[in-house]
Amino acid sequence: MEILLMGNPNVGKSALFSRLSGINVSASNYPGTTVEIKKGKIVFSGTTAKLIDVPGIYSLEANSKAEKSAVKMLKKADVIINVVDSTNLERNLFLTMELLEKQVPMIIALNFWDETESKGIKINAKKLEHILKIPVVPTSAITGFGIKKLVSKIDCAKKEKYPIHNNKYKWEKIGEIIHKTQSITNEKKSLPESMKNLTMKPITGIPFAILVLLIVFFLIRFIGEGLITIIFDPLFGAYLPIAEIISNTLGEGIIRDILIGKLVGGKIDFVQSMGLLTTGIYVPLAMVLPYVFSFYLTLGIIEDSGYLPRLATLLDNIMHKVGLHGLSIIPMILGLGCNVPGALATRVLENKRQRFIAITLMAIAIPCMAQIAMLIGLLGKYGVEALAIVFLTLFMVWIILGFIMNKTLKGDSPEIFMEIPPYRIPYWKSVAKKLGMRTNLFIREAIPFVLLGVLLINFFYATGIIAFFGKIAAPIIVNLLGLPEEAVVALLAGFLRKDIAIGMLLPLGLNMKQLIISSVILTMYFPCIGTFAVIFKELGLKDTIKSVIIMLSTTLITGIILAIVL
Repeated sequence: MEILLMGNPNVGKSALFSRLSGINVSASNYPGTTVEIKKGKIVFSGTTAKLIDVPGIYSLEANSKAEKSAVKMLKKADVIINVVDSTNLERNLFLTMELLEKQVPMIIALNFWDETESKGIKINAKKLEHILKIPVVPTSAITGFGIKKLVSKIDCAKKEKYPIHNNKYKWEKIGEIIHKTQSITNEKKSLPESMKNLTMKPITGIPFAILVLLIVFFLIRFIGEGLITIIFDPLFGAYLPIAEIISNTLGEGIIRDILIGKLVGGKIDFVQSMGLLTTGIYVPLAMVLPYVFSFYLTLGIIEDSGYLPRLATLLDNIMHKVGLHGLSIIPMILGLGCNVPGALATRVLENKRQRFIAITLMAIAIPCMAQIAMLIGLLGKYGVEALAIVFLTLFMVWIILGFIMNKTLKGDSPEIFMEIPPYRIPYWKSVAKKLGMRTNLFIREAIPFVLLGVLLINFFYATGIIAFFGKIAAPIIVNLLGLPEEAVVALLAGFLRKDIAIGMLLPLGLNMKQLIISSVILTMYFPCIGTFAVIFKELGLKDTIKSVIIMLSTTLITGIILAIVL
């Protein structure tokens, strides 16, 4: 038995799915968050059924890829739970009418019921149920209100077909229903709601956005550095004697070089030794994970507050200059955490041209939090100046390259109509669930690739492959970019993990200029293997090759310009 959760975007379907199935899913407060079908299990009346959360749609007349997949899933449904935003009943009922015509047993979840009072909205749920002739249950997915009753009513799901043949008649019928079931009094505006217009007008919204971003990066660094100082450095300090015992037991030889790495001044250095049991676990866990954790914690709070759609609206004009829509800021921000979910999030964009531009710009100029953490560690000793040059360069590349692609690539960038949800106080359980899921995903993806990268680099050293590539690339690396041949090692490692590659620059004794150039090149020249796999899946062979050519050529031009200017 298959039960579908269907509704408009941003009606709380993902949060409701998490409540009903107990599975950790990403429940964000911006439109388009559910771009993939989520599956779980639900138990009711002693029966176990498959629960499917499909992408949010406004109508069964599907246009985008996400909407088409939702309509396709409808053909196999045994029961539909139609999730309706009770604070926007009139708009939501249009999809309800279309679903009723499909003659599939259905039940309605009137979600965000707890917000109706503050908005001055009164809905007679019993009368709505009588008119539609299907069960209607008020719910709040965030607080859990009405969830048990909703589950108990699944057995009561009914078919009820309205003889409606055109959209005009549908809206007339919806108007009648609203008149009979809903009344609106004066809205009790909360402080967050009073701010909603101020955060979308350029004159007040831009300073507010800058303030938010400054607070975000301050929190990320404060929490990340705190975790390193209080937890991870002491842990690896306690682990050091164990690593030394292993090193002494193995003695000199290739096995120690692989497991422990090279000794620095006769001692183990977790950053520079490049062993599986030293650098391989220290970099992802002690140097990167604290910043990734703090980033996803902060992102979860911003997502669930409802600020991201307002930021997207505020930046819409700028985004159009580079061939994108304001909604593209969401994949870019997700890319700051990890480029993989950032690339996947481009599915919310309207056409392939927009997705190509967004993915290419993100892969070239948006460093993930793992890279940012390593850049701070690498360039921090030179102060804000060095970091500012790196990030300003990446920002300029993002603007200029986007403008060029917008002018040269065929096609247009249509508008995307985006709903602005109300401001909401983030629900800590929802934030915690997303934080746990995203952090766990990073650990499962990062550590294997870091270990693989360290193993391959040691192998390349031993077999002379590094030296071979160093000689081939020397004219470009040394003469044009002003870097030592040894930097080729880091460039090769960057294909596996950018963060570990940046860390490999430390032992080379590079000056500030060389560190800036190599950091920018490593960020731009090619995505890590995980991101590359997603790009290939999203764009296909032809566009992936085109994107890679743009990456390599842009990187070379940028590197040469930096070498000349600096």
